[in-house]
Amino acid sequence: MTTAVLLSGGVDSSVALRLLHDEGVPDLRAFYLKVWLEEEVMSFAGDCPWEEDVSFARATCESLGVPLEIVPLQTEYLEHIVGHVLAELRGGRTPSPDVFCNRRIKFGAFLDRVEVDVDQVASGHYARVVSDTHGAHLHRAPDPVKDQTYFLSQLTQQQLEKIRFPIGDLTKAQVRQKASDFALPARDRKDSQGICFLGKIDYRQFIEFHLGRRTGSIIDIDAGSKLGEHHGYWFYTIGQRYGLGLAGGPWYVVGKSVEENVLYVTHGEHRLERSRNALDTEVPNWICEPPAEGALQVKLRHGPELANCHIQNNPDGGLHIKLEEADPGVAAGQHAVLYSGERCLGGAIIR
Repeated sequence: MTTAVLLSGGVDSSVALRLLHDEGVPDLRAFYLKVWLEEEVMSFAGDCPWEEDVSFARATCESLGVPLEIVPLQTEYLEHIVGHVLAELRGGRTPSPDVFCNRRIKFGAFLDRVEVDVDQVASGHYARVVSDTHGAHLHRAPDPVKDQTYFLSQLTQQQLEKIRFPIGDLTKAQVRQKASDFALPARDRKDSQGICFLGKIDYRQFIEFHLGRRTGSIIDIDAGSKLGEHHGYWFYTIGQRYGLGLAGGPWYVVGKSVEENVLYVTHGEHRLERSRNALDTEVPNWICEPPAEGALQVKLRHGPELANCHIQNNPDGGLHIKLEEADPGVAAGQHAVLYSGERCLGGAIIR
């Protein structure tokens, strides 16, 4: 029975590997997924940023006697993730690449590429798998800030049945303490930031590299007056406040015109008036059985906050979600992830 551990070289996956090793899991193997985009790396990073990650991953594996394999997945990332991100940005939407990264790459394409038969896949995600007679269920981690169920909401039942999250019951502080107690090579490494396939590359630089700049107007949607200019609607998302360069704020992005390359903003004193208390989605992914229509909780972005809502099924298979409290940052392209208490039910792309 082979257990594949996705090892990034960071503290979370290193502790996950050590816990499985100490548990005596047989045929334990570690895999580093090489997903850096070479063209972007040469343009912005100037060197190979993954070499440091691999060095930590290798040192951890050597200390435990666990074999390590590097799996190149750049082609799959370009096809399944980068293409989706750029298409969404061109359409004026706000994609969530890390959500599809987990389904399509880490727990998808990886298994297609690896040459050994894998019975279980383990990772350093902050989430829990709870199984019963109805199947495998995705549950939130006890650390609400680090909980990553939002990013795992597109997993299928078949994928979740094969997944283990060894640190899912721990808080970040507990993981850090274990890394120190185990004297792991990555114990003092900082947490990684940013998009899954970019690593140290700035997301705005990535967007400009592919979509360029195009000057457009920033319009006060309430007064109809021009307040300034921007460098392309694809750099901004609904609800964004920073980076607008406008005086007399705070100003918030509330709309875009893709055809005219216009950003619409509202002043903070009008923000609640522009908030939404309902939204529609694409066809959802339910990890297990679909829930009944009615009261649930929803996350409209990654974070610890859950909002109360009611869901209804639309005739086209999507969802209509009514929020108990209006939200000022509902962005098309982002994921609405639904919960019933601790359990993450799945999610759908916001229209």
